[in-house]
Amino acid sequence: MRPFSYQRATDPDLAVQALSAAAAANNPLTQAAAQPLAGGTTLIDLMKLDVMRPAALVDINPLASGWSAIESKGDGLRLGALAKMSDVAAHAEIQRNYPVIANSLNLAASAQLRNMATLGGNVMQRTRCSYFRDVSYENCNKRNPGSGCAAMDGVNRMHAVLGTSDQCIATYPGDFAQALIALDAMVEITGRSGTRNVPFADLHKAPGSTPDIETTLQPGELISAFSIPGRWPRSVYLKTRDRQSYEFALSSAAVALDVQDGTIRDARVALGGVATVPWRAREAEALLKGQKFDDDLAQRVAAAAFADARGRQHNSFKIALGKRVVARALQQAVTMEVRS
Repeated sequence: MRPFSYQRATDPDLAVQALSAAAAANNPLTQAAAQPLAGGTTLIDLMKLDVMRPAALVDINPLASGWSAIESKGDGLRLGALAKMSDVAAHAEIQRNYPVIANSLNLAASAQLRNMATLGGNVMQRTRCSYFRDVSYENCNKRNPGSGCAAMDGVNRMHAVLGTSDQCIATYPGDFAQALIALDAMVEITGRSGTRNVPFADLHKAPGSTPDIETTLQPGELISAFSIPGRWPRSVYLKTRDRQSYEFALSSAAVALDVQDGTIRDARVALGGVATVPWRAREAEALLKGQKFDDDLAQRVAAAAFADARGRQHNSFKIALGKRVVARALQQAVTMEVRS
């Protein structure tokens, strides 16, 4: 790990000022002069690997008193960005009216990590691509723009089949983000000009020709909260992985349904483990709305979710696996017992 300075921010303005003053314009995510420190479960890991090399860390944990609240309101839910994953997953209101959120957090990491990791840090976690995380590989456009993508013709079993480009096929690794994008969450961002709210779907950027630019956050900006409209008691998060203990998804699905008298009035489907960014399957959702659920519909919806998927040498199995995961998640959501 390289030397770095440490600053403790006691209020949001100080945090933003410290991060803004030191922000690097050329590569704000990988080689930034400063990074915010919350749980540190991803950042410190990548610093030890020499993938991220911030000259300064700005500790934002003192902001937790104002940024960690879990608030259920008449029109939805608000989650502070510094709320711990374990606290949110265990919250009775979330388990009752947003089980997809509780499921995604419980399946995201080990208990020790969930007790430390924050919601904001979780959605900002970076890819698990081995070529990105091993600096001995020079060909990584995400870490070293313009150098190429070693995963294209390398070992790409864990890589993305949706949202890829000829510059990068790295998979977004998170679980919680799939629940957020499925539920039309908004993200509150605090910066030098105050706060702004944007759809969570607009936070992450597909790789395109600039895979090193991963989000739409500007230098100095911090995620301060998430808000979810409405309630979704009929919702599930299903995750398949190489082992049942702590592991990243090969394929996952976040499904939320509004069913009245056997008819699906509204449907949300998001995919994880298979895309370069948190992925909303809107074409699949359209097939569900206004329909009675049966196995044939589940298969058609699953096929629509992966209609644009592109597999490579080692990861093509994710397409067939992903379809089965979507169909099974739909079945679970339809048949689940909704808690009153």
